[in-house]
Amino acid sequence: MFNSIGLIAKRGDVQVKNYLKVVVDFLRERHPDVVIDAPSAQLLPQTDLNIVANTEALGERCNLIIIIGGDGTLLQAARLLAKYDVSLLGINLGRLGFLTDISPLEIEKYLSEILAGRFIKEDRFLIYAQAYRNEHSLAHCNALNDIAIHRGCRPHMLTFDTTINGHFVNRQRADGLVVATPTGSTAYALSSGGPIVHPSLNALVMVPICPHTLSSRPLVIDGDSRIQITIEPDQTDEIPLSGDGILCQPLISGDRIVIEKHQYIHLIHPEGHDHYATLRAKLDWSKRVAGK
Repeated sequence: MFNSIGLIAKRGDVQVKNYLKVVVDFLRERHPDVVIDAPSAQLLPQTDLNIVANTEALGERCNLIIIIGGDGTLLQAARLLAKYDVSLLGINLGRLGFLTDISPLEIEKYLSEILAGRFIKEDRFLIYAQAYRNEHSLAHCNALNDIAIHRGCRPHMLTFDTTINGHFVNRQRADGLVVATPTGSTAYALSSGGPIVHPSLNALVMVPICPHTLSSRPLVIDGDSRIQITIEPDQTDEIPLSGDGILCQPLISGDRIVIEKHQYIHLIHPEGHDHYATLRAKLDWSKRVAGK
């Protein structure tokens, strides 16, 4: 089912080393072709695994890649591996674990089931942002969670125009704008007041950050829409454009950004995975109210 399995571990985290060894020992007994990227291999004292130079090389060789870390580690892998037909499985050593949903205490149990073909496969799409200056391509980035512009360290709000599929939507003054996938609806967009969107929906969420007027509300639009954001010419400072929280390009007055759906990745979940149970656990929806 999985011809070759790749391993990526979070860098700079001491506890990852022990769990990486658990995964390596488990796989070495059961699968003939296990590959690890060079930075992750440095966490092991010695290994007879196949070692490749970087994450992209795993995508060329493997059809299942196990991520040992947090959601941030998986997001980074997804951005690099989206152009390959690979499946990602996350072991959660982070804080939230919306995407990396296997507990480190249940590694062997769930890996046994997944290698036996008992799992749920889920497609998630990424979005792609292209920035232009004077009609010339300036920079680009992709994201599994969100693309955002924000005021950064500047003391004043941004002014920007938004169009969807060529139709003018509005001119806003706000601290910024988050354009999120359903996957990213529980991240920056949620903390900015946006809705939670089920990951199976073909939708995009546009959430203004601290808008000047209360009538500026989040929008949920068709996932195949083409969004264009144009920075108005009265801006005097650089404006960060980021993908999944990673700086892509500082923008200036007159720059425009085009955002569209781009590629897909495949997430592997254990059998019985329940998106609503994840929301309950991560967002404390089951927490008992004091006195009740």
